[in-house]
Amino acid sequence: MPIRIAAFCGSLRKDSANRKLLNTCIELKPADMIVEVVEIRDLPLFDQDIMDAGTNAVVKTFRDKVAAAEGFLFVTPEYNYSVPGALKNAIDWASRPPNPPMFAKAAAILGASPGPVGTARMQYHLRQVGVFLDLRFVNKPEVMVGMAPSKFDAAGRFTDETGRGLVKDLMANLGALVVKLKA
Repeated sequence: MPIRIAAFCGSLRKDSANRKLLNTCIELKPADMIVEVVEIRDLPLFDQDIMDAGTNAVVKTFRDKVAAAEGFLFVTPEYNYSVPGALKNAIDWASRPPNPPMFAKAAAILGASPGPVGTARMQYHLRQVGVFLDLRFVNKPEVMVGMAPSKFDAAGRFTDETGRGLVKDLMANLGALVVKLKA
C-alpha cells in the first residue's frame, strides 16, 4: 500500500528555491510513497463565514486533498523569521472543524533560504503551530538549506550532495513515521 503525502510549498514564486527543493524531495522519495503537491496560491484568506457557508470550491478541493493524505511535507522559506503568510493561511483552512483534515498525522519540514541560517527560525515556529494540530514531526535530520542560490544548478537540480542525502533520509523517515502511526 503506498504512503500518501500532501506537500506544500510555502513560496508562491514559480522559480523559488523551495519549489526546486520540493522537486528534489519528490525525486528522492521512497518508492512506496506518493507525493501530491497541494497548491495554496488560490486559497482565499481564512474567513469563518466562508467556512460556514461550505460553498467555496477551492477550499473544498484543498481540504479533500489534505484529508486524503497520511502525512505532510512542508517545504518553505522563512519570512520575517517565521512561517510565510500563505502557508499559515493554508494551515488555518486545514485545521478547522468539522473534521479538521490536518490533525494528528506525520509531518516533515525543510526549507531553503539565501541567508546562511537556512530556515531554522521558521521551522521552529511551524513546529509550534503543529502542536495545536497534534502533528507528529520527523525530528531528524533537520534540513535547512542556507546559501540556497549556490546550491541549485541552471536546470534547478539541488547539487549539494550532503544536502541530497539529508533530503533522502528525511523522506524515508517521514514514510517510516507514517507507517508507525498507522500501526
